[in-house]
Amino acid sequence: MHTLTLRIYLTVVTVLLLFAFGAGWLFKRQVEHERSRADAIVAERVAAWGDLIEQSLPGAGAPPEEQAAAVQAWSHRLRLPMALDDSRGERIATSETFERRQNEVGQARAKTPIRLDDGRTLWIIRPGLLRQARLNARGDPLPTVSPADGWREVFGKRGWPPGSGLALVLVVLFIAVAAGAWPAVRRLTRRLNALKRGVEQFGAGELGHRVDVSGRDEVAAVATSFNQAAARVEALVRSHKSLLANASHELRSPLARLKMAVSMLGDGASPSPREEKLLHEINTNVAELDALVEEVLLASRLDAAQRELACEAVDLLALAAEEGARVDATVEGTALMVAGDERLLRRALRNLLENAKRYGGGDVSVRVEARGQDVAVCVCDRGPGVPPALRERIFEAFYRLPGHAEQAGGVGLGLSLVKQIAEKHGGRVRCLDREGGGSCFELSVPASPPRSR
Repeated sequence: MHTLTLRIYLTVVTVLLLFAFGAGWLFKRQVEHERSRADAIVAERVAAWGDLIEQSLPGAGAPPEEQAAAVQAWSHRLRLPMALDDSRGERIATSETFERRQNEVGQARAKTPIRLDDGRTLWIIRPGLLRQARLNARGDPLPTVSPADGWREVFGKRGWPPGSGLALVLVVLFIAVAAGAWPAVRRLTRRLNALKRGVEQFGAGELGHRVDVSGRDEVAAVATSFNQAAARVEALVRSHKSLLANASHELRSPLARLKMAVSMLGDGASPSPREEKLLHEINTNVAELDALVEEVLLASRLDAAQRELACEAVDLLALAAEEGARVDATVEGTALMVAGDERLLRRALRNLLENAKRYGGGDVSVRVEARGQDVAVCVCDRGPGVPPALRERIFEAFYRLPGHAEQAGGVGLGLSLVKQIAEKHGGRVRCLDREGGGSCFELSVPASPPRSR
């Protein structure tokens, strides 16, 4: 139902997700690059300090006191805690603040070794850790732990992996943008759904229906084009119906004069057999033409959207009995009332009965019964039946089964009118098989509510 909405939304979310992953990867690469660059700078500085101190320190064979004095002097000048070990790893000299700063910073991370050419090792405390140790010693209010250490305090000893802060920011950003994208996508597809419903209503026969046009985008352009096309189609259809109705109405006058002239021909002297046959054929053709004009006029009136049906109580069993007597049909059932137009319902039953008589071989029966909230009138015959593939097409205007037009005549509007009358009353008509051979046409109309006493 919301397939397009979901597809557009998933596309937006997928693009956003790829952007988040790409941004995170680039940010991580940049951080790693800056970190390695900073480490390289620190290493270069430490190496430079080592070269400078090595050149000014007494040789390895100098007395320990002289070496210790030199280490103390350089520690004071550079303001860095230092220590010096000989080639065997034994401590020769230590600055005054080395041990204390080492304990403050941490034994594992504190010392950075510088190997001298004569085998001795110079140890210094890294500047960043030393600064942090000094802030701790002064009780400075600024944070003295890394973000990862802070998360460990909040979420437990295990903590989050490196880069989790960036991941959290990207997740929050992803959720916020995804939530904000849904209303925009839904608004777009809501307009498309409204356009779809409008097209369906127009296709169902509501020629006066138009869709709402809002905005200035492509959807609004499509809606505008649809409204323009719908207006042209409505005008063409109404013009066609008007022309057909007017032409049919105008044909009634010459038909009436033709019927009168034919009847006057038969009032003279006794006609010969040849003349009688000719008059009979003329009367038959005039009757068929008159029936065609009448049915075309009725179909035009039923197609008019503004036409309202008369609403009166109609006894379908009595109506079926009256019309069934005209074709010698057997009528049975229950007296049931419906609300509708008695003239149109009579016409629907008459068309079904005449169709059954024309194709049913003379055995026609009618049954009126209740079907839930509806009243059903079944008109059955013993004719050749209707193939299942054609049971919907026989209700189309001017459609007749192959071969039937030449055998039984008819104009192909009878069943189409029955369908229109049934739909105007909120019902339906369908063709079913009859047990033992033949067809049953079932006309269902909603039952009228019982009258209050």
